[in-house]
Amino acid sequence: GATTVSPEEALALFDAGVVFVDVRKPSDFDAGRIPGAVHLDIKTDLTEANLGEVVATADPVVFYCNGHSCMRSSEASAMAVGWGYSEVYYLRDGYPDWEAAGYPIE
Repeated sequence: GATTVSPEEALALFDAGVVFVDVRKPSDFDAGRIPGAVHLDIKTDLTEANLGEVVATADPVVFYCNGHSCMRSSEASAMAVGWGYSEVYYLRDGYPDWEAAGYPIE
């Protein structure tokens, strides 16, 4: 139920003000992230209630982690769809490709 997006497509969503959720471990998040991203570590913090505090089920949301070999964002996307989120985007190439493309980071 989630839509896989390229870094370019994710940038358009970022520019449109869509909520980005970083599901990586805290040390990765602290080392660098997409500006304004909400950190919900999939292993400890990603729950239906916590996600609901940052984005409504009818609103778009983008999940990302450390690239296509990292399964955290695909798992998070599946969880969100299961919780009734209808516009879920999965940045398969994750933070590394976002950064490599020269897009904003903090």
